[in-house]
Amino acid sequence: MNNLFRPAITAFTLALLLFTATASANMYRYTDENGQVVISNTIPQAASRRGYDILNKTGRVVETVDPAPTAEEIAAREAKKRDEESQAQQLELDRKLLERFSHPDEAVRAMYRKIRELRGLSQLKRGNISVIENQLDTEQGRAADRERSGRAIPDATLNKIRRLESSIREIEREIGSQQAEIDGVKRQFVEDIDRLEAVTGESRTLPLEVPPEER
Repeated sequence: MNNLFRPAITAFTLALLLFTATASANMYRYTDENGQVVISNTIPQAASRRGYDILNKTGRVVETVDPAPTAEEIAAREAKKRDEESQAQQLELDRKLLERFSHPDEAVRAMYRKIRELRGLSQLKRGNISVIENQLDTEQGRAADRERSGRAIPDATLNKIRRLESSIREIEREIGSQQAEIDGVKRQFVEDIDRLEAVTGESRTLPLEVPPEER
């Protein structure tokens, strides 16, 4: 007798399990492309992008999924994030700037010192050029004397003249690079000075042009 009822019991148990699973499964409430509210145990992909509610078996909302952001919304969020990062970076730069200078005039004086230092190096290089030019004049004069007397100019003299000329060109390039560095330093200091005026609310009282050093 038990064997006769076993298939029926098995079928009833399976049906009960299926009913329980269906009854306990969540449902979805969404709006279709026609604007109609739909409740279903499945949700189309297009509808899921518009946002939907997840309902329990009693029809209560257990979770709300927001609509997928549009391209414009994504772009706006990214722009806002970039702005926030930029503002945070500027705040950090301002903090470091205020650690160095408490007033725009302090930055102006620091600029004077740096530019005078670089100009001093350039002046030393110009002095070196003057020394080399004197040596060059001497060697060229000796070479000219030998030519006038019909004698050949030694290779050593010609090589020395070329080395001296090359040294002058190299130092002139260094002076040109140093001038570019001076211009860059001044631009950076002017930016810092302008920012200090904005951050501190104080105006500089010193000129940006470096005055002659007091003797």
